[in-house]
Amino acid sequence: MQLHQLRYLVCVAEERQFTRAAARLHVAQPSVSAAVAALETELGTPMFHRSRSEVTLTGAGETFLPWARQVLSDCDAGVAAVRDLLGLERGRLALGATPSLTTNLLPPVLAGFHRAYPGLELSLHEGGSQDLVLRLEEGGLDLAIVILPVDRPRVATSALMEEELVLAVDPKHPLAGRNTIRVAELEGVALVMFKDGYDLREATLGACARAGFCPILAMQGLEMDGALALAAAGVAAAVVPASVVVPDGPLRAVRFRGGTLRRTIGLASRRDRPLPPAAEAFARRLRDHLDGVVPDGAGGGARLGGGTRLP
Repeated sequence: MQLHQLRYLVCVAEERQFTRAAARLHVAQPSVSAAVAALETELGTPMFHRSRSEVTLTGAGETFLPWARQVLSDCDAGVAAVRDLLGLERGRLALGATPSLTTNLLPPVLAGFHRAYPGLELSLHEGGSQDLVLRLEEGGLDLAIVILPVDRPRVATSALMEEELVLAVDPKHPLAGRNTIRVAELEGVALVMFKDGYDLREATLGACARAGFCPILAMQGLEMDGALALAAAGVAAAVVPASVVVPDGPLRAVRFRGGTLRRTIGLASRRDRPLPPAAEAFARRLRDHLDGVVPDGAGGGARLGGGTRLP
């Protein structure tokens, strides 16, 4: 069994077609087919159901795929560890973050980090916390900034800061003139709602359920930019982090009485492998930024719309 066979199998499983997998891998399609066929012969069972339009995993393929991904991930981590011996002058860092954090918290940190380590290749994946944790477990990310708690045995977390959630409304909304409201007052208020797997969706629906009602969802399945745009257009209100409602912008932030809606932002990494030096350097710079030590942007965590830095 060879590594390229595992890479080809994983790519075919993701693309669901040998031709698309070959194009993504920049190899000839017969080479992919031959490598997968040789692997199937070695394992003694087909990995795919083949048809003219696409291929799908067999039961054996479903069982083998996570192991193949784990082997490839471990090999990539080993290569990265060797490269890290050369210092932070080269290499790559794969980060994950929820869309609300890429709006204003991460850009100055990423800019400062890039200036400090221009030889490092940075990649950033946006997604809900559940998606990011899954990618972290599969080895696709070195470090993720997620919403806590995360209850996964292979994932280690540390808290960074707490952030207040507010109701974002357009200036003509009936609630725009209010300073605070109770969660119960959301009953009957139309909301735009985020995608499944996003912590803001779970936080909003959970708060409404605890208050004894189901919210009216004017539109759902949104990303952060879409939710903010629809709220600004007057379609409906949205429960969002205070930090994304820009002062003097198109939205007004109405706080929940007593700060009842808050979330904890934290770092997540693989528990079963050491954090790469590049990830350690980024985590250190992020914490310094929140403490106001690194002057890369518009302030630290304590000034992020009600955010409070955690020790």
